[in-house]
Amino acid sequence: MTGTGQPNVLLHQAFRQFQYPTVPLAIYPKEVINGHRAFIARRRGLRPSEEYRLPTDEEWEEFLGHFERRRVALGTCGRAYATSCIHEHSCLRCSLLRVDPQQRHRIAEIRDNLLARIDEAQREGWLGEVEGLKVSLAAAQQKLGQLDERTRRAATTHLGMPTAPDSP
Repeated sequence: MTGTGQPNVLLHQAFRQFQYPTVPLAIYPKEVINGHRAFIARRRGLRPSEEYRLPTDEEWEEFLGHFERRRVALGTCGRAYATSCIHEHSCLRCSLLRVDPQQRHRIAEIRDNLLARIDEAQREGWLGEVEGLKVSLAAAQQKLGQLDERTRRAATTHLGMPTAPDSP
């Protein structure tokens, strides 16, 4: 905005030139950016220098191995490096599991099996079992819903943002 309360036309045209969908709401002064960079440099100066050494071959192989071990039967586990699985490998219930679309049939089989096991547990009066199975069933249905949403989004055709002609 200019001092007269009118939008800055040149600023809007500059942002349109770079095809921003909207004008950014904040433009940070150089002092803020430089201050943040100085803060980061001070924090790095406080850290022990051994944190900035090159990893050994063994450390590097262990790091790469973590990403290989993230691959599970239903997809990929998104847990962070050097963290254990807090769900004890009950991946279906885990929000960090990114299901492979080609494994949709397996999730559907698991869901159908859970429904049958719930029926059996209810017949036998195993109420604790029913409760746990229902949690797993809800997770399976959620994963199927996520897969369906991803498939739907992938099939969507984006036509882009229409632009108005520049006014004279």
